[in-house]
Amino acid sequence: MAEKSRKRHEGPKLPSQRQLRVGEELRHVLVRILERRDFRDPVLAEANLTVTGVDASPDLRRATVFVVPLGGTVTGDADTDAILKSLNHATPYIRRQIAREINLKFLPNFTFRLDHSFEHAGRIGAILHDPRVRRDLDAPGDPADDE
Repeated sequence: MAEKSRKRHEGPKLPSQRQLRVGEELRHVLVRILERRDFRDPVLAEANLTVTGVDASPDLRRATVFVVPLGGTVTGDADTDAILKSLNHATPYIRRQIAREINLKFLPNFTFRLDHSFEHAGRIGAILHDPRVRRDLDAPGDPADDE
């Protein structure tokens, strides 16, 4: 009887096809809006941003927008923090612009965040190109292969 009440650990839930489709459509519209540069805020009007992804919540009421400034670093940069603050402040304007281009029952509330995945990938690439790691990767015999 105790076996029936025990639940299996399923791990993190993957996004549904609808979440992925809506997120990708929102990303395309956000790119067009940011390309226009018709913001009152001079920080946003001059910012060069790449929208790397949009993660929509399962109920499509919230969406996290991941951005990366072009030609800048993500960590420890005052300009990046100002851009992020300006984007989050301009969210009502951005939502109105999106509502003109997309027909959704509920338009999500947006939160803008910096995408650190490129820096993370760069660190992994640097580790893999380290001569010591390269030597281990190129070694002819793997002890696990001998068994």
